[in-house]
Amino acid sequence: MTYTLYGHVQSRAIRPLWLLEELGLPYSFVTAKPRSPEALAVHPSGKVPVLDMPEGRMTDSVAMMTLLTDREGRLTHPPGSYARGQQDALTQRINEQLDAVLWAYAKHSFVLPEDHRVPAVKDSLEWQFAQHAEGLAAALGAGSYLMGANPVVPDFLLAHCCSWAKGRGFALPDALRAHMTMMRARPAFRRAQAQGDT
Repeated sequence: MTYTLYGHVQSRAIRPLWLLEELGLPYSFVTAKPRSPEALAVHPSGKVPVLDMPEGRMTDSVAMMTLLTDREGRLTHPPGSYARGQQDALTQRINEQLDAVLWAYAKHSFVLPEDHRVPAVKDSLEWQFAQHAEGLAAALGAGSYLMGANPVVPDFLLAHCCSWAKGRGFALPDALRAHMTMMRARPAFRRAQAQGDT
């Protein structure tokens, strides 16, 4: 089975791209920035990422990460297990507390039409991010990863959100910065990131 991923490494597409590399799956990557002709050809709103597979087309980066790891039975806990419930809870927590805040910040920085941006809200969003980041740093504890000796889906999501936050100039707790640095040092991440150079 070969996958085709549409997106750009400076978007949420880096998440499934990273997992495709981690899992060693055959894929092709089509560079498509949001709302570009390439993106509009596969999504009516021009959103990325989009993943084509034999069964059809899929959107949402976290859904892609979950599907890919479930199919391979790696970098995840088994569906239906208690550990998987805990894993999914962490994934949803990171999505709600970090990704959603970062996306709101982006919308009021450059995504929304200028007359719909509210710059004053960005201070509040940065404060919210800091509060949630401290809570997730505590969840890491003394371990290298969120759920033990090996990374699972929320570790990859957390590392991407922290990279995104760092790029916006947000402060990161030491534990999250160390986790991000460790995750980004993985060879699969380097290979995925290099797709932006091609």
